[in-house]
Amino acid sequence: MTSNPVAATLTPTTEEVAPGVFAYIQPDGSWWVNNCAVVVGEHDALIVDTCATAERTRALLDMVGHIAPDQRLKYAVNTHLHGDHTYGNVLLPADTVLIGHERMRAGLAADPFICGCPPLWDSPLDWGVDGQRRLPDVAVGLNARVYVGDVEVELVHPARVAHTDGDLVVHVPQHRTLIAGDLVFNQVTPMVAMGSVTGALGSLDWLAGFGAHVIIPGHGPVLRGVDEITRCLADTRDYLQLVMQRALAGVRAKATPLQVAQDTDLGRFADWLDSERFVLNVHRAYTDLAGRPFDLLAAFDDAMTLHGGPLPTHV
Repeated sequence: MTSNPVAATLTPTTEEVAPGVFAYIQPDGSWWVNNCAVVVGEHDALIVDTCATAERTRALLDMVGHIAPDQRLKYAVNTHLHGDHTYGNVLLPADTVLIGHERMRAGLAADPFICGCPPLWDSPLDWGVDGQRRLPDVAVGLNARVYVGDVEVELVHPARVAHTDGDLVVHVPQHRTLIAGDLVFNQVTPMVAMGSVTGALGSLDWLAGFGAHVIIPGHGPVLRGVDEITRCLADTRDYLQLVMQRALAGVRAKATPLQVAQDTDLGRFADWLDSERFVLNVHRAYTDLAGRPFDLLAAFDDAMTLHGGPLPTHV
């Protein structure tokens, strides 16, 4: 039997990024393929996010059982509502306390994609959960604090709409580690279509203010050290400012978001995964700038046009 080098490069990895804090990195970080994290204490553990599919979530939970065989999975936190971070919630142990932002909880309750995904991606997507959804047991407003043994874990909302209207980051201050969900993408195109471009821009200084030495992004490799973190946040700022600049020009010219995207040279951002998200972000920028109603499916139709067909995923 010959090995499959592509499959090997897409195998999830587990990294201990600080004492008792583990990043679960799922390559390649593109559509529906997210990162998760685990904080392990003496007797308990906390998991941050689940995965899009039952198969991937079972692999995640197997990993938790391997690194924390004697700890109960006391807490789970959802960083936001999107299915790549939440659909696997139904596989969490029944006695695990699931926590999310109050607007994240409402959003997941209303999410239609879990019952059947539109044909927007290049293969049919089967979540393996039969349309079941598990909502948070505890709903957070602005912030909360839980303890995993002696480890303090802060759950903090950015006080603005950013990636979504119900984002949380998970901060482990004693280890200067930030689990950022999709407020941070690394080497992957940011996605703010269900949030706000201006809000996502506004969140960048807030993220930097945690003074983290390690950031686990929602997608892409772990960021280690001040230089890597600063560079990633600066690149994200430049990208989002490009979105806003091109959208403002498009609004003034009465161009459609698709026309704006087709006429834009992405430059160094063209090599980021899922570059077709540019048009989705321009759609959202039109809403930010001009109050234009946002139509998610129309935005995805434009993304498929820009990409040249259904969107790629390795989920």
